Amino acid sequence: MLVDDHALVRHGMTSLINSEPNLAVVAEAGSSGQALEILAARIKIDILLLDLTLDKAPELDLIQQLHEQYPELPVLVVSMHNENVFASRVLAVGARGYVMKQAPGEELITAIHDVLQGKIYLSNIVKEHCLERMAPARGAANNQLVDSLTPGEFKIFNLIGTGFTSQQIATRLERSIKTIELHRANIRHKLGLQSGEDLNHFASELVRPQ
Repeated sequence: MLVDDHALVRHGMTSLINSEPNLAVVAEAGSSGQALEILAARIKIDILLLDLTLDKAPELDLIQQLHEQYPELPVLVVSMHNENVFASRVLAVGARGYVMKQAPGEELITAIHDVLQGKIYLSNIVKEHCLERMAPARGAANNQLVDSLTPGEFKIFNLIGTGFTSQQIATRLERSIKTIELHRANIRHKLGLQSGEDLNHFASELVRPQ
């Protein structure tokens, strides 16, 4: 099953997957709501390929919801967002792999087969990043700083990087502006940033699609 809000992307992925002798796309959805409706209909689906951004900003809640409601259904994230920033986060909430949309088609097929076999798929770049996290002296400083954010702070960091204002974030998360501003201050402190403008720029550089 493909879940992506761009019909052309779904069409291209469908053509690629259907060209494989032992794979076939049996369902498509352009939104999280459509995806949940299809799954509720109990159509036989072996793996779900999910675009990380379905509603303007990267959403991890849907992955967690899918994992909780359909624990036997593996989710493979296919995204344009920085894999060094997001891969570990999607795995933490239940995904089984992460592939960049810029990757060759052969890599996507390999990832699908690996996940169907019960493995976790990550690119060599992400595997190297994971090793760097275990050896801080060799690691990438920016990504390690982002790794220190809590899930709630990371969600707000995502929205900041996507261009949401504090008011928009407060409305989206159903929180007060005061709470969001407090989180922004905590995030700035953890990332070693001096101003809100610095935070906006830093978040944009890491969160925006590659």
